[in-house]
Amino acid sequence: MPPGETAFACPRCGRPFARERHRDLHLGQAHADLDDEERTAYEVARDEETDDLRRFRIVSLGMLVVLYFGFLFLYAIAG
Repeated sequence: MPPGETAFACPRCGRPFARERHRDLHLGQAHADLDDEERTAYEVARDEETDDLRRFRIVSLGMLVVLYFGFLFLYAIAG
């Protein structure tokens, strides 16, 4: 944790997290006895994480395609 930042501690084990979403994901994955509010927070955090990962994969694939064709054109022109 950077100095001066607010930590979000797990109410079960006390582990600190930099973001509330990370704590919610931890609760859902590491602790089985969640109440309804914690379960809902975990599901929302999981859905947001899934969306972020999907976007990252699409952007990464796009960058690889651009890089591949960039080198292909460079080889065709300079070779």
